[in-house]
Amino acid sequence: MNSASSRSRTLKTVGALGMAAATAVLMTGCGQSSDSATSAATSEAAKVVPQKQTTSPSASARLTEDQQERKKVLDATKVTFDDAATTATGEVAGGKLVDLDLEGVDDDDNDQSPSPTGSGSPTGSASPTGSASPTGTGTSSPSASPGADGPVWAAEVAEKDGTIHTVRINAVDGKVIEARVDADQDAADKKQTADLLAQATQTPQQAAKVATEKKKGTVTSVGLDDNEGNGVIWQVDVVGSDWKKTTFDVDAKNDTIVREETDKD
Repeated sequence: MNSASSRSRTLKTVGALGMAAATAVLMTGCGQSSDSATSAATSEAAKVVPQKQTTSPSASARLTEDQQERKKVLDATKVTFDDAATTATGEVAGGKLVDLDLEGVDDDDNDQSPSPTGSGSPTGSASPTGSASPTGTGTSSPSASPGADGPVWAAEVAEKDGTIHTVRINAVDGKVIEARVDADQDAADKKQTADLLAQATQTPQQAAKVATEKKKGTVTSVGLDDNEGNGVIWQVDVVGSDWKKTTFDVDAKNDTIVREETDKD
């Protein structure tokens, strides 16, 4: 009896130990499964939720000095090209617009004085901004920097005989600052201007429309020029929302764009 009881107690003890071991194994397995599931869920969530990144502005977002100057002038300008053109021609009886330029948009153009019969051609020449008068008199726009009263539209308006008048208009309130006849014109200068205008069957407003249909932006200059003996062109400057300037040479007879160039500065 004692021997049997001893064996019975031994079997019970072994059974209990076996059950405890099995329970421990099951609990460990459950814990591992739970940890694995949690890890997998975290990994999937990381794929769905974007990580926050801190980026610095790119170099392309910065404006060049020329672009900053254009922005400064155009932000202050309230009078459009069309309105300035109407005001300028209204100062000269029967006058026709030859050149209209928003001063301060491109200062470097004032250093160039192309002739309307060759060097002022569309082959890389200066734009009408600050350029010489189409009469060949060399009359240039006044200082390119906006004055204390704000930016200025500088216009050249010709009478029927080619006599050029300079008209300066406040680009903020539209008032005429100055209107005068250019004193240094001779008969040959007047004839040259009259001949150019006679060839231009399209108006500067029509040329400006053609240019802005090609590139959305603000017209800052329109000027009549000779196309190296191949007729006449309206040279139109348009500044886009990126503050870059594009110059269009528009055939003054059929409104066809014959050249287009964007300033990289």
